[in-house]
Amino acid sequence: MSTVRDATFAVLRQCGMDRIFANPGSTEIEFLTDLPDDLGFILGLHEGSVVGMATGHAIATGRPAFVNLHTTAGLGNAVGALATARVNRAPLVVVVGQQDRRHLAQEPFLAGRLEGLAGSYPVWVHQPVLPQDVPGAIRRAWHEAMQHRGPAIVVVPMDDWLADLDQELRIAGPVTVRRAGTDAGASVDDVVRLLEEAVAPVLVVGAGADDQAAWDALVGLAERLGAPVWQEAFGARAGFPQDHPQFAGHLPAGRSELRSVFDEHDFALVVGTCAFRQYVYEPGPLVPHGVAVVVISDDPDELHHSHADVAVLADPATACAAITRRLRDRPAAPTHRSALTIEPPATDEPMRAEHVFAALAERLPRDTVVVEETPSTRGDLHRLLPARAPRGFVSAAMGGLGFALPAAAGLRLGDPSRPVVALLGDGSSLYSIQGLWSAARYECGVLFIVLSNGRYAIMDHLADKIGGKAPWPAFDDIDIAAMSRSLNCPARRVNTYAELIGLLDEVVPTLAARNGPLLLDVSVAAEA
Repeated sequence: MSTVRDATFAVLRQCGMDRIFANPGSTEIEFLTDLPDDLGFILGLHEGSVVGMATGHAIATGRPAFVNLHTTAGLGNAVGALATARVNRAPLVVVVGQQDRRHLAQEPFLAGRLEGLAGSYPVWVHQPVLPQDVPGAIRRAWHEAMQHRGPAIVVVPMDDWLADLDQELRIAGPVTVRRAGTDAGASVDDVVRLLEEAVAPVLVVGAGADDQAAWDALVGLAERLGAPVWQEAFGARAGFPQDHPQFAGHLPAGRSELRSVFDEHDFALVVGTCAFRQYVYEPGPLVPHGVAVVVISDDPDELHHSHADVAVLADPATACAAITRRLRDRPAAPTHRSALTIEPPATDEPMRAEHVFAALAERLPRDTVVVEETPSTRGDLHRLLPARAPRGFVSAAMGGLGFALPAAAGLRLGDPSRPVVALLGDGSSLYSIQGLWSAARYECGVLFIVLSNGRYAIMDHLADKIGGKAPWPAFDDIDIAAMSRSLNCPARRVNTYAELIGLLDEVVPTLAARNGPLLLDVSVAAEA
């Protein structure tokens, strides 16, 4: 166990920032006292001079200089010089001291309202949520300062420096960030080398790879490597054809299960997303020790909060194609994907969501856009209704409800050549049920399928998991089909599996040509 201060010194060494330009203040005393011998201290008698010297140093070396400022007074005194650094395109990493976070809520003496004090002159400003996030934030500030050529600010409360840091969790953010040119050639050198050295690589894909060029490039790369391909957890779009023999499934959203996925691998190449998106916090490292991680994305924010050794800012399709051209072929591990079959419900058995998904999987055209908002049965949907074409799966990246119903209408308006099916929980549908009026008014030919169990099933599951009693009631007295008809959207109530099959066989063949919406309010059992 080391401290946040120790880990920050390691980041300064890795980034080549071996001098601290500062005028000292009391909120920085824990950081500055007893500096290691390999870190120099350069004193300025006013913060304008401090930043001016650092600016000159950055211009001379071509790399970020490290500046330490004292809370409100120090940052306020330095604003003019920081503006000059920005216009001069001088990269600076600026750490601003803050009062002890344990009583910041009471605004003690020397507490500062710091994040907006320098206006728009910094290229990035951040106060880490936890003390343990400080080293990663300083590393990101280095990358931001280099990329945008200006001062990047990290606000650090004074008690953060001596906080313990569990080395097992590692520092957030990639050590190395490469930026691709038009052909992505030299920027993927590290990736090619690591892949050639890897014994058992694995690919992870995300929403940022959901277009035909990226799918083609990733299929070529996966087949060249003979590697399994996983979809990111909670991905809003599909980054790989999910009916491909090398598609392995969707990553779990907890650290322990994620580690078990990577146990048999020594290298993970993550494309079109960050590494790695999680849900409920679990202790321990994200991946087993010895697994190298590389991220490729055209979204710099995804790169900077990734758990990665190397990150490449590049178009996923271009970068993956460049990597594939330079790799040797590997024999693919044999894959045996058994067909998934779901037995229809017995006569006296209630219909379940998986029956609906399986029936759709047998009938929907390959190019159907499936829009999802059914939280309690999303895993079944992924398992039974794979995305088979780019933009074949669309969901809400943030997880808030109310997206899918209006988004489905917009998708159909934007591309009327493709059939669109929205799969919604009844609770989800109620967040934006009024969108049906617009879908009808503008003749959006969407098939809305509402899985009605009369409750917030996912919330019931979570309450059961912690052994608590849920205070919210069921709402099985709401008639979704009637609401739909009141909004001018035709609707049918479906109570049996036979009714469902009959309606799907009637509707799906003409789905691509529909000139208006239809809602099926399907009665399903709440999942166990």
